[in-house]
Amino acid sequence: MQQPHGGNIVAFAKEIGCEVREVIDLSSNINFVKPNIELDFNTLNISPYPNYEKLEKAIAQLYNIETAQLELFNGATTAIYTLFRELGLKKCVLYAPCYGEYEKSAKLNGYKIHYINRFENLYEKVPKDALVIFVNPSTPDGRFYEIERLMQHWIEQKCTILVDESFLDFTPYSSVTKYLKEYDRLYILKSMTKFYASAGIRIGALLSCAKNIQVIKAKEPLWKISQFDNNYLQSALEDRTFKDRSKKANIENREFLISIFQNFKYTEEIFPSSANFILVKLKEIDAHKLQKSLSRFKILIRNCANFYPLNRQYIRIAVKSKKDLDVLREALRVC
Repeated sequence: MQQPHGGNIVAFAKEIGCEVREVIDLSSNINFVKPNIELDFNTLNISPYPNYEKLEKAIAQLYNIETAQLELFNGATTAIYTLFRELGLKKCVLYAPCYGEYEKSAKLNGYKIHYINRFENLYEKVPKDALVIFVNPSTPDGRFYEIERLMQHWIEQKCTILVDESFLDFTPYSSVTKYLKEYDRLYILKSMTKFYASAGIRIGALLSCAKNIQVIKAKEPLWKISQFDNNYLQSALEDRTFKDRSKKANIENREFLISIFQNFKYTEEIFPSSANFILVKLKEIDAHKLQKSLSRFKILIRNCANFYPLNRQYIRIAVKSKKDLDVLREALRVC
């Protein structure tokens, strides 16, 4: 039942013998609050090739940058693979634990990986001229880091920097976009599908200085996202009340989720989180056994054993609706 990535509810449902709609998916860190979409896909004109001008303008406005400073991708993971390939550097630094596709992409592109365990030695010196990867808020724990000191160190070491801000929209904190004018080796990754509750809509955005984006764009295909993806996200961004509604609901339900695990007899530690998920260290039971117990209630959670340097004592639980979390609470009482 080990999930290499959260959200594989089809395989989970098949394994436990239920319908997909019956699964309570607490493994996937996709927003449970959805934007109001004023769009009828049946009337969408899909005959012409898609034009991304309106979407790029909306995203640029959202993050207070110029449209020349961003490039769209078919999901944030595609942006990761493109950047590793196009930079062609020899070494990278991964602040672990982090999203597993970074390690995979680094290995596929021949990078020598230097791991820094951010739980133990956040300010360890990094090698010069490396590609530095820092996810903020982090995954799988959701902690937000004030990284000004780290930024200065990376810049002094002449590193190329990628800050993954896929979950920043869930927080009240500021982006590192202010550094785009100061340092031309900075890239910022935005996953547009986490906060906007649309993992099936594959849109990610890579931000950097205009010169860097121009170099990347020159090697990219003209059309990478569909007209459906394009128009869905445009419509989602037009919901002006969504950000506040979403943040409020996620904060309230995250506190409820934390209280559930504070009262769970097998909880050893709950890690601080500013995102829409929490990391829990278990005691006297491992993640696999807890997964198996919860599967009786059709609940799927994330085993974090494949997040280096974590092990099977760690689980990630996503913030979901009060109804779903109530089911979790009752299930944990009998585990």
